[in-house]
Amino acid sequence: MPVEYDEELVGELTRMFAKLDNPVTIRYFRDPEAECMYCDDTEQILELINKTSGGKVRIEKHSSKDPEVKKYNIPMFPAILIHGVDEWNIRYFGIPAGYEFGAFVEDILDASTGKPEIDPKLADLLKKYVTKPTRIMVFVTPTCPYCPLAVRASHRFAMVNKNIYGDMIEALEFSDLADSYGVYAVPKNVIQINGEDKVEFEGAAPDPYFVAKILEAYGAEIPQDIREAIAGIGVEETLTDVEDEHHHH
Repeated sequence: MPVEYDEELVGELTRMFAKLDNPVTIRYFRDPEAECMYCDDTEQILELINKTSGGKVRIEKHSSKDPEVKKYNIPMFPAILIHGVDEWNIRYFGIPAGYEFGAFVEDILDASTGKPEIDPKLADLLKKYVTKPTRIMVFVTPTCPYCPLAVRASHRFAMVNKNIYGDMIEALEFSDLADSYGVYAVPKNVIQINGEDKVEFEGAAPDPYFVAKILEAYGAEIPQDIREAIAGIGVEETLTDVEDEHHHH
């Protein structure tokens, strides 16, 4: 799956990144000793971002042996961390390619402002209830059109509360982990609190539904207006089957 891009994309990225408010740092972690399916392609993507941003998006490469691994709590490789006006836990495990590339670019723009788009009421709930390290794992494949919605939600939430780790996990590159969670359709979302699996659901859910699931993981009461907002939301329409060959590459 080599990364293909044309002049049009280069032009579009250059225009978008010209609007960056503040510099952004992308920390890229790779295990030099491990076999890595798409690491070269991932590095190509990062170079493209650096080039089209005129250096406003800086790429820092780290090895799995670097002290930054412990500092930023990186559990697996390859990993990408996006930092902007602050350091949040906006993380990609695996290549941000295919449909995920758009989410990646939007995350960079958000990181440069520090102001993700989110309903203030939902932001308040996340600030109030998420009091422990909370990891939102979003399993994706590059060919899933709905996956970026779930990834972006987890990343916007991570910008609201630093206890939240928003993790895109590419199911093909981390197939053992995906298999252990029975990932047959993506996006599959797993919410962990203090390393313990609490809630899982499939589909790209609108923010109120997603926040309700986080509250559920904490055993918190879901406010009436949130209940009303999610009544009648069909999440199962936003699913993509993971084809057989994805599991047996």
